[in-house]
Amino acid sequence: MQGTDAQKPLSVSELTAIVKTVIDEAFGIVWVVGEVSNWRQQSSGHCYFTLKDAGAQLRCVMWRTSAARLSVMPQDGMEVLVRGNLTVYEAYGQYQLVASYVQPAGVGALQQAFEALKVRLADEGLFDPARKRPIPTWPSVVGVVTSGTGAAVRDIITVIGRRMPTTRIIVRPTLVQGAEAPADIVRAIAEMNAHGVADVLIVGRGGGSLEDLWAFNDESVVRAIVASRIPVISAVGHEIDFTLADFAADMRAPTPSAAAELVVPDRKDVERRIAELYRDMVALMREAIDAAAERLGEAWSPDVAGRLTDRVDRASQDIDRQTEMMGRRFERIVAGRVAHLGQLAGRLDALSPLKVLSRGYAVCERERDGHVITDAAEVAPRDRLITRLRHGVIFSVVEGRLG
Repeated sequence: MQGTDAQKPLSVSELTAIVKTVIDEAFGIVWVVGEVSNWRQQSSGHCYFTLKDAGAQLRCVMWRTSAARLSVMPQDGMEVLVRGNLTVYEAYGQYQLVASYVQPAGVGALQQAFEALKVRLADEGLFDPARKRPIPTWPSVVGVVTSGTGAAVRDIITVIGRRMPTTRIIVRPTLVQGAEAPADIVRAIAEMNAHGVADVLIVGRGGGSLEDLWAFNDESVVRAIVASRIPVISAVGHEIDFTLADFAADMRAPTPSAAAELVVPDRKDVERRIAELYRDMVALMREAIDAAAERLGEAWSPDVAGRLTDRVDRASQDIDRQTEMMGRRFERIVAGRVAHLGQLAGRLDALSPLKVLSRGYAVCERERDGHVITDAAEVAPRDRLITRLRHGVIFSVVEGRLG
């Protein structure tokens, strides 16, 4: 930084702002180990404390959003590992650490934190076997969330390729160690679920110390595994290592290679089983055919054939007799219907107006309305009449009437 003009002094605020900018840009995120002193949590949820060692001390603040994610609440005198951003609190002109993550330092403290978080999450039901989902027997697509460069991903790909080459593998590389690993693992699981292609997820890494595996004890990772719509197989560390991710997953594998063996069947076993089923099916079919042939041979004889022929002949004779009877019955029905129709035709002819006219009678109607005249009183002089005879029609005018 260039010197400041002596004739143009800086205000305290200006100088402090410059110092703050320098510190913010120079340090960024740092990890600090030290002893907790004067830890206090205000009603706002923010936490204030001092981190110190034998030679110095550092003021720290943790905002309530970060404090809410603490698995173990720090106590005065506890040795802790703190991650945060170094900055300047301008109101007092002093530098401080804005902590985003605090964990006990050392194996004993880490184990204490592990047990405390395990109890709390178990009480919430996150490890309940009843909520665990079955792993697909024969997945088409296996998703893998692990380091893209470690031995774990190579082992998984090799084992699945050997056991079931047709299985598709989707790898989402992620950090598996360090402060940024938990957030990256959570993002990877979320992306796999959003992608929606994988039938099952393998989430894990190779073995290591308790500190190395700590990302898989992070509460956010545990909750991401529980929230996953895709069943999860955890594969963290060697056989003796357990993480909270193992308790949360739908299935736990002791190693990444073991997870690959659990997730897909062995092609050779499948082929051998198919061959066994085929042989069993052929044998059962042969037994069924042989048994049926034997029963047929026992039942068939010249005497049986003769009896069957007699039954067919008798049935044929019965059919002929029924056909003849039905023909005669139909003829009688038709003859009866014809005779009845003739009777009805005779009656209709006798009632026909034309039949009456043939005997010399006539039908007389008024021309204006077609009314049939049956009484002389129904007409008046000058009415026009229509008289229908057997042959022809007469038009006339009334000149007078009697009756």
